Amino acid sequence: MNEAMIVSCVAYADGGKLPTLTLESIPALLQDRADAFVWLGLREPDEELMARIQALFGLHELAAEDAHRAHQRPKAERYGDCLFVALRTAQLRDGQVDFGETHLFVGPRYLVSVRHGASLPYTPVRTRCEGNPKLLATGPGFVLYAILDFVVDQYFPILDGVEDTVEQLEERFFKGDFNPEDTSLLYELKRDLIGLRRAVAPLVEVCNYLLTDAFASHIPEKIQPYLRDVCDHALRINEAVDTLRETLAMTLQISLSLSATRQNEATKKLAGWGALLAIPTMVFSIYGMNFKGWFPELEWRYGYPVVMGGVAVTCLLLHRYLKKSGWL
Repeated sequence: MNEAMIVSCVAYADGGKLPTLTLESIPALLQDRADAFVWLGLREPDEELMARIQALFGLHELAAEDAHRAHQRPKAERYGDCLFVALRTAQLRDGQVDFGETHLFVGPRYLVSVRHGASLPYTPVRTRCEGNPKLLATGPGFVLYAILDFVVDQYFPILDGVEDTVEQLEERFFKGDFNPEDTSLLYELKRDLIGLRRAVAPLVEVCNYLLTDAFASHIPEKIQPYLRDVCDHALRINEAVDTLRETLAMTLQISLSLSATRQNEATKKLAGWGALLAIPTMVFSIYGMNFKGWFPELEWRYGYPVVMGGVAVTCLLLHRYLKKSGWL
């Protein structure tokens, strides 16, 4: 059962890949090869497996507990010679943004990655690292950078998809062919952007924190420029998220304003038609009273046509005026 949660267990030395390991053979390898380090990849480990990993690498109990339970905000903490990094991952599924987590334990000779929820496999990261033996020879710090860069790069397609959807909504709003479902979509996009901001905004602080002298032993000098590049990408994503949030807020405000304007137009038209109907209603109600009044035109031969013609002419003139005024 535990073995199914172990995605990969690989060792590297001098930039080259060593034969596949098992958990039991890791201590012997690290003891025999002073130049080797281990990359252990886990996928939603249970409490038993996490306890084995904690004992194997001497991980701090608080960090191990965080990695097992997940639901952590992006952060970087140091426990002795072990660096603990928590990241939020994101993946686009059926138009919805699903979030997951990745927890990293980085020591002088090991890196343990623990994935939870929506997260792409780190096989491309492993391939990229193995394709650059010079930087891989610097140790687990390069793998840490590669994972950070991979996680940040996954945000760009999501932002592009959200941006395209927002542009389509704007076009429909201004054309007037939107429907109530579009308003619901706006709120869903806004919720996704809030989730992205919660994932990316702390990541900028994490990268800056990792570049301090306190982590010089974990992040070699050769890797620091690459880490600054990741920080720059995180800043760009953070700015793009803020811009899209403002655009969504403006689009929602415009849509509500357009809806109010259309309601006012409908109210004006109803009021105009009501005014037109008021004239014949008033005239016919007078002649419909149940008493004999002094209506000389009743005895006049042309009285009925004159009254009907007067009503028709008055209505036509009022209709023309209302049409010209924009009420109809």
